[in-house]
Amino acid sequence: MSSRALTRAFAAGVVAALMTFAGASAARVRAQGAAPDPSDLAEGRRLYEQKANCQACHGWSGDGHKTDNQMPDGANLRETKLPRAGLGMTIKCGRLNSQMPAFDKFAYSDGRCYGKTQADLSSYATRMPDPPATLQQREIDLIVDFLMARVVGKGPMDHAKCVEFWGEDADVCKDLAK
Repeated sequence: MSSRALTRAFAAGVVAALMTFAGASAARVRAQGAAPDPSDLAEGRRLYEQKANCQACHGWSGDGHKTDNQMPDGANLRETKLPRAGLGMTIKCGRLNSQMPAFDKFAYSDGRCYGKTQADLSSYATRMPDPPATLQQREIDLIVDFLMARVVGKGPMDHAKCVEFWGEDADVCKDLAK
C-alpha cells in the first residue's frame, strides 16, 4: 500500500471515529432530557410522514391505525415501551421475522444489525420488506426525536393531543373527543 493510500485510509478512519463520537454524544444529550429544537421536531415529523412513510403502517398519530389498507399493521407507538435507543435500532434495523423494514441501506450487509447478514434473513418465515426510502442516521435520530416528543407514551389520541400534535385545530382533530 502506498503512503498516499495509507494517509487516505487513516483520514477515513479518523473521520469515521469522529462521526461515531458525534452521533453518540448527540444521542446522550437527547437521552439526558435536552428538548429537541422545534425545527428538528418538524423535520422529524416530515420524515415520518413523507420520506419514511411511517404513517402508512403506524397511522398519522402513531396509534397503529394505518393510512394505507394495503400495508401491514404497525405497532401502536403511542403505547410502546421501547426506549429511545430501541426505537432508533428498530427504525435502523427493522424487526426480524416481521413486516417492519430496515431503513439503514446497509443494515444486513455487514452484521451491524442484530449480528445478521442478508443471507441470515432467508431463514425467517416472514420476509422483511424493502423500505419506501433509506434513511441516514441523522434522519433516524430526527424521527426518534419527533416520536419521543409527540407520540411515545402519550396514550390514546384525543382532541387536545391532536391540536398539540398538529399545532392547530386541524380537520382531523374535529372528530376526536374533547
